[in-house]
Amino acid sequence: MLGLTASTAALRRARRVRTERPLWRRLALAAAVIALGAIAWDLLREAGAPVPWTAVVVVGPWVVAFLALYGALVRWNRYPTALADPHDTLNGLSSVLVATALADSLLRLLWSPAADATWWELPARVFPLAVLTVCLGTAASLPALAGLARDRRFWVLSAALSGLLAAAAAWLTQLDEPTAGLPVWVQVCAAGGAVLLVAAAMDRHEATTPFPTRASDSTQGAFGVLVVSLATLVLTHLSGGTGAATAMAVAAGVGSGLRLRNNVADLAHLAQVRQQALTDDLTGLANRRALLGALSEQLAAGRHLLLALLDLDRFKEVNDGLGHMAGDALITAVAERLRSQLPPGHLLARLGGDEFAVVRTAASDGAAPAPSALDAAQLGELIVRAVAAPFSIGPADIHVTCSIGVVLTDFEALCEDGSLDRRRQDDGVDGDRYATELLRRADAAMYQAKRTRTEVAVYDRATHLESSGELMLVEQLRHALVAGELVLHYQPQVAAASGVVSGVEALVRWHHPSRGLLPPGAFLASAEAHGLMGPLSEVVLGLAVEQLAAFRSEGTDVRMSVNLSASNLLDTALPQRVAALLHASGVPSAALVLEVTESVLISDPERSLAVLSDLADLGVGLSIDDYGTGYSSLAYLQRLPVHELKLDQSFTVELLSNPRAGAVVASAVALAHALGLRVVAEGVEDEATHRQLVEMGCDELQGYLHSPALPADELTRWVAARTIHGRLTELSAAGTSSTTSSSLGY
Repeated sequence: MLGLTASTAALRRARRVRTERPLWRRLALAAAVIALGAIAWDLLREAGAPVPWTAVVVVGPWVVAFLALYGALVRWNRYPTALADPHDTLNGLSSVLVATALADSLLRLLWSPAADATWWELPARVFPLAVLTVCLGTAASLPALAGLARDRRFWVLSAALSGLLAAAAAWLTQLDEPTAGLPVWVQVCAAGGAVLLVAAAMDRHEATTPFPTRASDSTQGAFGVLVVSLATLVLTHLSGGTGAATAMAVAAGVGSGLRLRNNVADLAHLAQVRQQALTDDLTGLANRRALLGALSEQLAAGRHLLLALLDLDRFKEVNDGLGHMAGDALITAVAERLRSQLPPGHLLARLGGDEFAVVRTAASDGAAPAPSALDAAQLGELIVRAVAAPFSIGPADIHVTCSIGVVLTDFEALCEDGSLDRRRQDDGVDGDRYATELLRRADAAMYQAKRTRTEVAVYDRATHLESSGELMLVEQLRHALVAGELVLHYQPQVAAASGVVSGVEALVRWHHPSRGLLPPGAFLASAEAHGLMGPLSEVVLGLAVEQLAAFRSEGTDVRMSVNLSASNLLDTALPQRVAALLHASGVPSAALVLEVTESVLISDPERSLAVLSDLADLGVGLSIDDYGTGYSSLAYLQRLPVHELKLDQSFTVELLSNPRAGAVVASAVALAHALGLRVVAEGVEDEATHRQLVEMGCDELQGYLHSPALPADELTRWVAARTIHGRLTELSAAGTSSTTSSSLGY
């Protein structure tokens, strides 16, 4: 009756504690079938039932009890909604079978009352003992795995199982007197086990932290069961054991073998998953996790390394302009090129996007000389040469340049500047921390190379400090693009002969929240180095068209010139977006001039020409900015659908002092006019330069002589004042002319 009471208490807890419901339902089932099995065995024994029925009643309930009890134990408060692993249960049942077979053989060999027992009687009595032993070992091991402080109910349940185990052992000793009653202390042990189970069920404590498990635990257990099964078969043969013991040992061996097979399959799957976790999906190279692991291992051993971090320049322009499939194809081609051309002893990894890492591993220990700056530079040059040849991506050949940051290990320097704490001499270096620090420094050197356009930069502390500030500035700029912190100033363009305002150029400024108004020179280089020129140009274009509409509504009828980046020219959807902007603002297309530099046309000339042609079809004006400073080509001028050339200020400032500059300007003006193009000269700062440009036939002028770049409201007032001044000048000139004529008439 106490067993049924314990089952009822377990069911009540299952209803009360939702998170532990699967656990206590299993314990309730185990307690109920054990109690009912004991009652049925007593009834059948008193009724003189046949032997097979008695064996079934003894063993059957204990099989069910084991499955329920073991399943509960292996999932004790560990994700209670999940079922127990059937493979774990198979291994546990194999343990019970082999324990029963082993006990049968040993008892028949060493205990005289067991020698004459029937083939079923001894296994039937040993089976409950094996069940309780395996379950007790499982229950006792769980708190040990969690540091002996997981859940006090483990101890209560272990005590309950110990009581039942003592009772089962005492029942076994009654083999020679099967009809004799059990001693009182045996009955007390059985009752005590049931009471302790009730106490565990009534405990209000709820544990939620899962206990730690390892993949190797079940594998070791299955292997142990398999070994014991083989040993039991040998012992059964030597002791003349029964066929039942042999069958149980064979069944246990088969069960543990199946468990081992499943474990091997799981481990193979885990190995595959681990390999995938350490491999880049696109290129098959090591990924960031694998790189950090390799660096940590080498650095912990005190080995000197060279780490190069490389980033493809303007990859975003290729990715956005040609599409993501072309970008992936380029990344794969770069990976294959680097993998084939790097010498042995180099680890190549892809960190993500267009970033790669190369590590030159060292075969020597920490006592070997540290690599020099020359070694670092040579590694950088090796990578530059590897990617120098064009890559065939689809129908196009793409030239790729890269920016490379190289850092070399210097344990002592890191300890001296506080970046790394050296452990005791016998402990070596903290590899994980140093690997992260090394990668961060290579990243800083890479962006230094990108910013200075030097291709390869070797890390030093000054670079680190400067690059850290730049990275912070770039992140702030990313925020500025969406927070509306960018503003435009407008520099007038005037007709060279008449001085009439004909247009304005939109020049970006950054209204930084803490540093005030920043000129473009303070952030454009960083924006270009970090792939932000495309988004920045889009923001500027939108602001410029919006302001152009405002100018026209106020009566200021001027053209608006806006600079485009290389990524804009590779974006085939740009013409559609420009058309939508003009339509939404009501601005005629001829009022907008888009400026491009010569150098941005060389990354993908055909695609750039196609985009420019579509823009020209809209009626938008196109201008070659900074003409004469880039890769000037008469063939480009013949093919480009442009309307304007802008002479770079480097020529205008030397126009009067350098005859060569004058010759270049004169020839450029003549060439432009022959092609039907308008010529705008930048950087005009004095009257003498103005007069010289007029004599050369320059159409429009732009520079501080007339006005610096102004905010929109100031520009409106400046244009109005200049217009009034021009009209007064015209009226004055007309009046003087009339007076002079009359005087001459006399």
